[in-house]
This record gives sequence, structure tokens and C-alpha cells, in this order.
Amino acid sequence: QVQLVESGGGLVQAGDSLSVFCAASGDTFSNYVLAWFRQAPGKEREFVATISRTGLVTNYADSVKGRFTISRDNAKNTMSLQMNSLKPEDTAVYSCAAQNSATLRVYSSGYDYWGRGTQVTVSS
Repeated sequence: QVQLVESGGGLVQAGDSLSVFCAASGDTFSNYVLAWFRQAPGKEREFVATISRTGLVTNYADSVKGRFTISRDNAKNTMSLQMNSLKPEDTAVYSCAAQNSATLRVYSSGYDYWGRGTQVTVSS
């Protein structure tokens, strides 16, 4: 079992950059595939990015590809999401998630452990 805590959200302007972070505790961090999801008010939770256990393989939603970068540090039990060229439509609560299969999944039901989320707000 792994516990996840997000940090780093905030209020920025369109075009700015921001990073959000996920710190893990509990089970061996490198056993888990990790992901970021986001949920805007009144909308379904949506996939943002996922990263393999080693960090060598990543996958992104089309809406963020080329602007966001997911990474992890298994020595520090942390994951981050670097977000560049932010748009108002990126406004959401960003949550990190973990699952211990070897497959990178893009659907929320495929993840077993979740953080509580951090708010990212992008003003126009």
C-alpha cells in the first residue's frame, strides 16, 4: 500500500509555467506505475499523464502533449508534473495516482491509490 500527497498547485496566468509534485510513503515506490489525473468543476476526471516504474516510458493526453512533462525520482519517492504554456482550460484539481501492474493505464479505474489533489488555476 502507498500513500500519496500532492503539493505545488496555485494561481498563474495563461502562458505561465507551474510544477505540481507528488510525495509517496509506504510500500516500495518503484513497484508502482504512477499517473496524474485532473478534474475541473462540473466535469469528469480526466487522464493527464502516466509514467512507468523506471521512468523510461511515459504517455500523455493529447490535450497536454508537448506542454507537460511527467517525471519521477525513485530515490526520493517523488513524482512531478512540469506544466508549461498553461491555458485557462488546464484549471482543475490535479491528483496523483498509483497502481502496481506493469501496464501504463489511462483510465482512473485502473489506479488503486490516490492523493487528495492540489488546485491549479490558470487565469486568462
